[in-house]
Amino acid sequence: MEITELRTPCLILDEKKFRDHCNWMKDKCKRLGVNLRPHLKTGKSREVALCQMISQEGPATVSTLLEAENFFSWGVRDLIYAVGISPSKFSRAAELIKKGCRLKVILDNVETAKALSNFCEKSHIEIPVLIEIDCDGHRSGVKPVSPDLIGIASALTDGAKLVGVLTHAGDSYGCVGSKACRKAAENERDSIVLAANRLKEAGFNIEIISVGSTPTATFAENWAGCTEVRCGVYCIGDLVMAGVGVYKLEDLALSLLVEVIGHQKEKGWVITDGGWMALSRDRGTASQAVDYGYGAVCDVNGKILDNLYVKLANQEHGVIVNRTGEAISPEDFPVGTKLRILPNHACAMAAQHHSYHVVNDGKVIAEWPRFCGW
Repeated sequence: MEITELRTPCLILDEKKFRDHCNWMKDKCKRLGVNLRPHLKTGKSREVALCQMISQEGPATVSTLLEAENFFSWGVRDLIYAVGISPSKFSRAAELIKKGCRLKVILDNVETAKALSNFCEKSHIEIPVLIEIDCDGHRSGVKPVSPDLIGIASALTDGAKLVGVLTHAGDSYGCVGSKACRKAAENERDSIVLAANRLKEAGFNIEIISVGSTPTATFAENWAGCTEVRCGVYCIGDLVMAGVGVYKLEDLALSLLVEVIGHQKEKGWVITDGGWMALSRDRGTASQAVDYGYGAVCDVNGKILDNLYVKLANQEHGVIVNRTGEAISPEDFPVGTKLRILPNHACAMAAQHHSYHVVNDGKVIAEWPRFCGW
């Protein structure tokens, strides 16, 4: 099938770019002596996951229990649910473990540790736990030097089994360039190793020392002391990652196919059927050196059209303008023209859709289903 035959708006996944990104990260982790535990939250697709993982059984990372349930049903056994577990989710996690899933959960406070321990005792089940470490003040986690770290570990009893520590260098998304990303990677590594060593010295058995973000995973040079790396958007890329320096625009594997539906001649606008419902509301590049509005514009073959971007978006309308201020001629993009929009945030844009249309050499070769929800 030709790309131009697809209904719009829809997701386009460049197979070669995607597979190249997956293989590059596998090779890097192998070379530096750590396990790759890819995050499956971006793709939310069996076919995408199979390309990311080093085996059909994992290891892998998920951000929702629905992801854990779906991927387990497709044969993935070794999973970390990498969002702090809450009491209402204890039973769902336990059901997966009872069915044979090697699911591990994370937490960062004594209150949850005690609640989970109580649940495990009453349910006669063992649930493996990693303590989340805050390495850069970006979001949740306990500081590696905090006295609370040992307190949390001590509160895990009666089947709530401490197996490791985990951190995410979320602040690396604000880095620019390889030097800054390498510094973030070093801090991520040093922080998690410090936390692991403190727990070991206190008598706790730490099997898993898990780090990961796409910027740090891309630029890290040494993961000494760590056992595994987690990253997700590396396999697809987006404009935020391009702004950080992880990718060039031409490396991005995901785009949105849209169709021109009209113009505002006096304003020099091109109007498409790709609004924020298809692109998402994410404006992640607004704080970067280059603001791409709601996305950068390519022709139907994926060639970047310099200076064109989606400046405005309504629910089902996208407004393309020229960054230079020069009016876009309707003759250059007549009604019916197909274009592709590169996303600010691949996870957010993909979440609006139910499948990827996989392309290779300009042809649609497959459609890979994806799912949504929690």
